Amino acid sequence: MQQKDISILMVDDNPSFITRMANLFGELNKSIFIHSAGNYDEALKQLDSRKHDTVLLDINLPGRSGIALLKKIKERNCNCKVIMLSNCSADYYRKQCKKLGAMHFLDKTTDFDIVPSIVADAALSSPYVPC
Repeated sequence: MQQKDISILMVDDNPSFITRMANLFGELNKSIFIHSAGNYDEALKQLDSRKHDTVLLDINLPGRSGIALLKKIKERNCNCKVIMLSNCSADYYRKQCKKLGAMHFLDKTTDFDIVPSIVADAALSSPYVPC
């Protein structure tokens, strides 16, 4: 059986976090293509320009929030998986993001090491409709 390529959009304004996360994904034995955006507008351009299986999304972004982007992704009826990955792990944010359609809500600090396996499983779990 042929292995499926996985396209991930990481939306975070911290380039060193994206680099660290990309290095973790590089350790998986899968074909993973990582794209990044540092804010809401860049993320929308990325979503318009290519298909993504999964969006890793931080809540705190310059300008408009990750929660606003999550709403936009869901309004567009994208079926790409959205995984919130943030230091804002308060129950309020967790509940709000799940209600808006996030597949998972992970803490950057405590869940960092498990993110690649969760993303790989999510991307391969079902087909998606590009944004």
